[in-house]
Amino acid sequence: MHAAPGADELLFLPLGGTGEVGMNLYLYGHAGRWLMVDCGIGFADERTPGIDLLLPDVGWIAERRDQLAGIVITHAHEDHIGAVAYLWDRLRCPVYGTPFTCAVLRRKLEEQGLSDEVDVIEVPIGGHFQVGPFDLELITVTHSILEPSSLFIRTSCGNLLHTGDWKLDPEPLVGANYDRARLEKLASDGVLALIGDSTNAMTPGHSGSEVDVRASLKELVGTLKNRVVMTCFATNVARLETAAEVAKATGRRLCLVGRSMHNIVRAAQDCGYLQNLPPLVDEREVGHLPRNEVMLLATGSQGEARSALARVARGEHPHVVLEKDDTVIFSSRVIPGNEKAIFELQNNLVLRGVEVMTEADHFVHVSGHPCREELLQMYQWVRPQIAVPMHGEPRHLLAHARLAESCQVPQTVVPSDGTLIRLTPGKPQIVDHVPVGRLALDGANLVPSEGGAVRERRKLSFNGAAVLTLVVDPDGKLADDPQLALFGLLGDDEAADDTVEEAIDAVEAAVERLKLNDRRRDAIVHETARLALRRFLQRETGRKPATEVHLVRLD
Repeated sequence: MHAAPGADELLFLPLGGTGEVGMNLYLYGHAGRWLMVDCGIGFADERTPGIDLLLPDVGWIAERRDQLAGIVITHAHEDHIGAVAYLWDRLRCPVYGTPFTCAVLRRKLEEQGLSDEVDVIEVPIGGHFQVGPFDLELITVTHSILEPSSLFIRTSCGNLLHTGDWKLDPEPLVGANYDRARLEKLASDGVLALIGDSTNAMTPGHSGSEVDVRASLKELVGTLKNRVVMTCFATNVARLETAAEVAKATGRRLCLVGRSMHNIVRAAQDCGYLQNLPPLVDEREVGHLPRNEVMLLATGSQGEARSALARVARGEHPHVVLEKDDTVIFSSRVIPGNEKAIFELQNNLVLRGVEVMTEADHFVHVSGHPCREELLQMYQWVRPQIAVPMHGEPRHLLAHARLAESCQVPQTVVPSDGTLIRLTPGKPQIVDHVPVGRLALDGANLVPSEGGAVRERRKLSFNGAAVLTLVVDPDGKLADDPQLALFGLLGDDEAADDTVEEAIDAVEAAVERLKLNDRRRDAIVHETARLALRRFLQRETGRKPATEVHLVRLD
């Protein structure tokens, strides 16, 4: 296992965020210390039944907690900030961020009862600060959230630019514009490596501007006659302000639906943003307004089952009801892995007679990540010696690496989670692989995503289960009829009842074939019954269900 970083070396180690979209967590090592950049979550899917959130496994760095100098959060999106409250107890180090980022983080910590425990340190926008041996500077960029920053890391071995999530939006509408002057000067400072966002590395052109989305939405909503719902990420404060402007321009009143929408508004206002937001309609009053006089901004753009829009689509929301010819606008993109949930949500809406509009058929969204034209511009400004793609699936990382090579970047290294890369001294190279994995938030507990409970639940979801109760006397003879319960294997018709009876007969026959001494031993009776039942069910159903036997021996 690699020792503490040397004074003459500079290391990069992703524990999440390379080879996937989400769960961003990156480590930089130098002079005996580690710096963590971002600590985010990912969202579960059907492969992890009963799980809502996934987190990077920080076991490797937790074992070296005395070497961890601090965590810098580049911005307040869930896939960069969402794991801090769940993992901080294993890390226990200061957390740094801009005022808005810290405002969002403090609310998350409060929900977990950690308000007074975590040392949250605000850094001014564009500020300089020192964390261990790392001399750090926040460089303001634009993204689909307030106060996103690239991180310029100075060390005695070389300088690095960790881009975070970014784009080049000439009119971001809310918050500061990107610091072009500072970005243009980076090359003169000397940049050893650019560690950069790869999300849109396969997409030609430019990502577009929030100002153009606002104009398009005003025009679109102006053509709609009934109730309008717009959904986007709650953290996209510019899009939230756009919803207010669109509502005002089209003679509607705005209502926020979903707790995270209200939380983000409060965090933004606490930091001096959204000061001119018009009065909002309480969701309890929406039903009393004419359909053409209301516009709702709801959570749920990624199909989250518990989101406000998902509950509306299922007819389960206590205050908001959508009717035929209402419209829902998805002002968002589909994050890879969320397709199934989003399409299910959209189908539920369509079945209610609601018209669904997406970026596929209307101009209602621009990405918060740089497309190829913007990536080329960044490389022209920064001119690094090494390109290290991050934040993306393998195809995105490879496309980013090829683009960097086309920009005459001398060296590229494509990482994956757990690859320990020595950036200097010498040529950049992978020098080790550390253990990585995913943790699942299972209720209130963090467990390995491939661990016992989740694995067993996944097995049950695919193969079903069988529970047999067997009562025997001291000599191992059946003292009562066995009872069998099947889950997820058969229907509820007469044929299913017949199959249950046949399964019980197979178990009885297997037990009765045992010798007398074997029938007196619980372990042998238990395993004989279990195997007989499992073999019968596999033969009849073609599945291998989880099989449990409760053996009761009478005195």
